[in-house]
Amino acid sequence: MKKILFILGPNLNMVGIRDKNIYGAETAESINVQVMKWAEEFGFDLEIFQSNHEGDIVDKIHSAYGEKDGIMINAGALTHYSYALHDAIESVHIPTVETHMSNIYSREEFRHKSVISPVCIGCIAGFGKESYYLGLSALAKKLI
Repeated sequence: MKKILFILGPNLNMVGIRDKNIYGAETAESINVQVMKWAEEFGFDLEIFQSNHEGDIVDKIHSAYGEKDGIMINAGALTHYSYALHDAIESVHIPTVETHMSNIYSREEFRHKSVISPVCIGCIAGFGKESYYLGLSALAKKLI
């Protein structure tokens, strides 16, 4: 069974509360339950980790080295400026899929640039929680 780490960055614990026009009304907890079910369907052992702190996310990526087969990450706003996340993803040599619930290219200009995309195997954005299903599917194709 492949071990996958799913990382959620700052403010993603507030999905269902903030910006309902962008993220919808379904709670983060409810979405996480669905993602766990999808992971099981793919035969993945999934760990979900959410933090509002960049250093904690960097540490979690480092801890995946030698322990996880793949990473799926929605880094939230850190996507657009965290070279620390870029370097952490690059350093562990684990296939990583960048995901976003919203279409980052149809939002504010600052969201159009991802500094983590160059070290990820792909980016999926704009499909709501289904972006996570598609991310797991991409990892399955890469790992299985």
